[in-house]
Amino acid sequence: MRQSQLFGKTLREAPRDEISLNAKLLTRGGFIYKNSAGVYSFLPLGWRVIRKIADIIREEMNAIGGQEMFMAALHDKRYLTATGRWNVDVVFKVLAGGEKEPSFNISWTHEEIIAEIAAKYISSYKDLPLAAYQIQTKFRHEPRAKSGLLRGREFLMKDLYSFHSSEKDLMDYYEKVAVAYHKIFKRCGLKSIYTLAAGGEFTANYTHEFQVIADVGEDVIYVCEGCAYAENKEISKLKAGGQCPQCRGRVEEKKSIEVGNIFPLGTKYSEAFDLLFANEKGEKKHVVMGSYGIGLGRTLGTIVETSHDEKGIMWPETVAPFRVHLLEIKSTSSVVKRVAQKLYKTLLAREVEVLYDDRDEKTAGEKFADADLIGLPLRAVISEKTIAQKGIEVKKRSEREAKIISAKELLKLASC
Repeated sequence: MRQSQLFGKTLREAPRDEISLNAKLLTRGGFIYKNSAGVYSFLPLGWRVIRKIADIIREEMNAIGGQEMFMAALHDKRYLTATGRWNVDVVFKVLAGGEKEPSFNISWTHEEIIAEIAAKYISSYKDLPLAAYQIQTKFRHEPRAKSGLLRGREFLMKDLYSFHSSEKDLMDYYEKVAVAYHKIFKRCGLKSIYTLAAGGEFTANYTHEFQVIADVGEDVIYVCEGCAYAENKEISKLKAGGQCPQCRGRVEEKKSIEVGNIFPLGTKYSEAFDLLFANEKGEKKHVVMGSYGIGLGRTLGTIVETSHDEKGIMWPETVAPFRVHLLEIKSTSSVVKRVAQKLYKTLLAREVEVLYDDRDEKTAGEKFADADLIGLPLRAVISEKTIAQKGIEVKKRSEREAKIISAKELLKLASC
């Protein structure tokens, strides 16, 4: 991609109305555009990151038997009425033309929708277990939409739903999802902590969150420094400095960001929508359900909050929008442009994702600053100086020192 043609520009200053670091850096870097409080559009750079995160999620969900689908976002009132969730504060309700009272809501979650669909296709124990997921936009009336992508009113979510013949089968799958979630977050460059939490509006049972330690986090967890057992402060009886009940290690209080959650739903939704199956004896039983969520935008925002320096973002290689940032330093000689364009075409031919800063109006200093702000894993510089040294100046975003290497060495490094 030629940076001169990129839809989205870097900014010297962050918008004054942004408080969170993730929103400031992502806006300045040309990754997102703020439409209103808690509502953001993803520009091409940001969408490339989202797609990388989505691909990782799909791989891990498919690996544990998840089948991808896509459900309706406009929900008839009867769905939430059936489970007593129509008047939940976060629900956005919709007035149809001529109506005095809203009869629809736009999706904030999909337990009710998937339960009704499943009731049409599950009838026997032979149909179980089953797991289906989607990646779709959700809408929630968030009163505290002030943390950039960490707390939005409109956001992209992966929601997985599983269906089982027993609680035991549910909990066996629940543990598989937990393992898959740790893999997902690790692949995204995040260290997640499995944390006991409340069920909120979803279930009366205890649930689990996947928390990432961060000073900007709005959650507080108590976590053991020995075995990493953790509980959310909202439900915890642990105390900072106390002993962990699992290993008797020391408990610490930490601020954190929730990036995912899993819920053992039981039969709440299957009872509301007559989701039944016949067991081996022919007896009718309610299907046992679980639900599992990951916020893609929140994951992206958390990566930025935990992987940056004073100059900008530092993307993990697995989710970076491009692998290489190729900088052509303005020169009176046509040789620099010719060499840079040749390298650009070579990288593309090798299927290396490359952002080529070919902007003639930008100084070397401006290009270096933009490269640090955007934060791609590798920066490669072509200038009169590097040509004189018969090489390319290459620097990893995670390192301070640059070095001169050959084009052959760069291609090998970029292809790793």
